[in-house]
Amino acid sequence: MRDIDVRTALLRDLRAAHAGESDTLILDELGLEHGDVRVDVAVVNGELHGYELKSDRDTLERLPRQVTAYSAVLDKATLVVGRKHLEKALVLIPEWWGVLAATTRDDGTVAVEVHRAPRPNPEQQPLSVARLLWRDEALRLLEDIGAAAGVRSKPRPVLYERLTASLPHDQLKNRVRLALKSRTRWRSDERRT
Repeated sequence: MRDIDVRTALLRDLRAAHAGESDTLILDELGLEHGDVRVDVAVVNGELHGYELKSDRDTLERLPRQVTAYSAVLDKATLVVGRKHLEKALVLIPEWWGVLAATTRDDGTVAVEVHRAPRPNPEQQPLSVARLLWRDEALRLLEDIGAAAGVRSKPRPVLYERLTASLPHDQLKNRVRLALKSRTRWRSDERRT
């Protein structure tokens, strides 16, 4: 079982689950920490739910770093893991993370089955959520809420700090999700559905 097999199965299931939802965006490879970490598949709608894929051919070496990055930003997170790594992976992820077990069917296709449902993230950091925005998006949001005075020419970190000081966490999350869904230009290698 390869990463592409697991990704194909997950995307098939997510597209079916969200069919007809015009406010849902499904992304391959959402960058966190300005691209230093990537969520394999992200679903953006009333929440930001990220999926990390670990096929039987992968290793779990990067998982602790990914857990830290995902936990700072996402509303929910789910690990999609091959049976080979299931038990080891459970020790490396927080209890609130969901787990989908990927298995190969008799016909050679991959299926993903719920092993543990995800719960809301208790570790989310407002500054990390704000950092999902591009600079122009952060400045536009500050303009919208009347908090851009004195920071229009400042670097991104200053804009993010101002956003987290100016908006309650729930409002910030809602506005960031709206900005993500409104983007018309993504990296050329990102596929959106």
